[in-house]
Amino acid sequence: MASQHFIIADDHPLFRTALKQVLAREMPDVALSEAGTLEEIISLLANGPEPDLILLDLKMPGVQGFSGLAYLRAQYPGIPVVVISAVEEPSVIRRAISLGASGFIPKSASAEQMQKALQDVLAGEVAVPEDVSLDVADDEELEEMARRLSTLTPQQMRVLMMLREGLLNKQIAYELGVSEATIKAHVSAILQKLNVESRTQAVIAASRVDGVLIAPDRI
Repeated sequence: MASQHFIIADDHPLFRTALKQVLAREMPDVALSEAGTLEEIISLLANGPEPDLILLDLKMPGVQGFSGLAYLRAQYPGIPVVVISAVEEPSVIRRAISLGASGFIPKSASAEQMQKALQDVLAGEVAVPEDVSLDVADDEELEEMARRLSTLTPQQMRVLMMLREGLLNKQIAYELGVSEATIKAHVSAILQKLNVESRTQAVIAASRVDGVLIAPDRI
């Protein structure tokens, strides 16, 4: 039987190495690839065999908070994405699941807990820490904005991520290899889907969904 293939996406090489060692010991038949940026994830997905699962940190170059998760779920809906993060707040975990994550593994989890969570996800289940309930209601306004974010197309999500980096339309157009008119159309669609009136409001709304993830020392 062919081995399974996972992508480990985290911008800390030491953590990727440690995670690879854990997975190699607990799941020796799994082939592992590494990515340290969103662009590296996209390159692996475009040029290599489709993975059985992506292990995704919530903050790395090209990714701010939940934007990377939302992008991957929109672009590759058939590939399970498991968030692995140092942030363990239940509201963050529930928001990740609401945006399409198949599981959430705290970086503090034991090797045995990690293995069980991954096996559950590969079996089609949603894996979250035992003490986190997915039935608890969080801030309705933020949940609605998270739902709106999930309706963006992959290209619209990339444009929003670049807006959050402070890039102008012409800069985004250059980066994506399209016309400035195309970017303006994407921005208009983003504003409509998020029900906001300006680029600044769109960036603020997306940042609010990230909540505690904004602090640079949290991930």
